[in-house]
Amino acid sequence: MKTEIHPDYHEITVVMTDGESYTTRSTYGKPGDTLRLDIDPKTHPAWTGGQQRLNDQGGQLARFNKRFGGFGIKY
Repeated sequence: MKTEIHPDYHEITVVMTDGESYTTRSTYGKPGDTLRLDIDPKTHPAWTGGQQRLNDQGGQLARFNKRFGGFGIKY
């Protein structure tokens, strides 16, 4: 392995959104730094399989429905 080309690999503390924390090794920050997560696998619907709610207040979804709301299958 070549010297001085690899990033520093050290221990950091990761804090989940619910306050739980654990220690892992990473190249993030400096030794002893804390990484606080905004989204984590315990709460995000992509990992939990929960239903995602569309919270659109006059945005793209509302414009789409306004333009194409009248379209449908007509017999």
